Amino acid sequence: MSNALAIATVTQALALLIESNLGPEMDIAVKVETRKPPAEPPTEPTVNVFLYQVTPNASMRHTDLPTRASDGTLVKRPAAALDLHYLISAYGEETELVGQRLIGCVIRTLHEFPVLPGELIELAAERPYLAGSDLAASAQRVRFTPTVMDIDETSKLWGMLHQTPYTLSVAYQASLVLIEGREKPVPAKPVERRTVRVLPFGAPGAPGAPVPPTAEPPKVPSGVGEAATEPATKPDPKAGAPAKKRAAGKTAAARPAAKRAASASRTRTHTRGKPSTGGGGTDGDGTGEDGAES
Repeated sequence: MSNALAIATVTQALALLIESNLGPEMDIAVKVETRKPPAEPPTEPTVNVFLYQVTPNASMRHTDLPTRASDGTLVKRPAAALDLHYLISAYGEETELVGQRLIGCVIRTLHEFPVLPGELIELAAERPYLAGSDLAASAQRVRFTPTVMDIDETSKLWGMLHQTPYTLSVAYQASLVLIEGREKPVPAKPVERRTVRVLPFGAPGAPGAPVPPTAEPPKVPSGVGEAATEPATKPDPKAGAPAKKRAAGKTAAARPAAKRAASASRTRTHTRGKPSTGGGGTDGDGTGEDGAES
């Protein structure tokens, strides 16, 4: 983590890194400036380090959330994760290809030292305008990566620089720069009581203990009203089938006897009420054929 001077410290340290690694290819004095490309190209060999954009780092922009507790107290300092975008341009005598030689030295230096050295950060922080910078104490190191820009993107970038002629340049991205907040978080409360349990291996609740089988839950009727009306066990319809068949057989066997008894009863009733046509028969009241008692 670092304070708000981290951005300017990275720019100054990058200029020192390029300036200290121009040899042995360049045997002439070269000026390294931390400014935007000038409208009037300089006549002496010059390298311009221009920070043209600062963007939030996509992978680290929300790693510090949340920073406050439910009651609003600060529990962690917020940190802004940033990427710095640099445009490095070179000027010099065109007939001697000074600009191209300088660009070659810049590319070789940043490919050889992609991570910003800590001693250069400390040296950059010695400037009066960077006093108080703590970037050297940050655990996060700054890495430089070349940025690929096509003709259209390069034209737009140089078009933003009003009345500035284009010159040979390269673009680099520096990440990751973390700027920490100023407010101090509330210290955590001390632990008042510790609860430590010592269990042998395999005991209930200890790692490796066998898991007891869980009992199946009782079956619940689908409806609340059905639980009060339906019996717990329903009778098997097949169990009463033989008894029904035997009762049906007895009923079928008793039907002919009942028919015969009913027929005989009708015959006796009909015979009692009808006069006899024979000679010596008696009628229903015991009298003879001629009305005399027998």
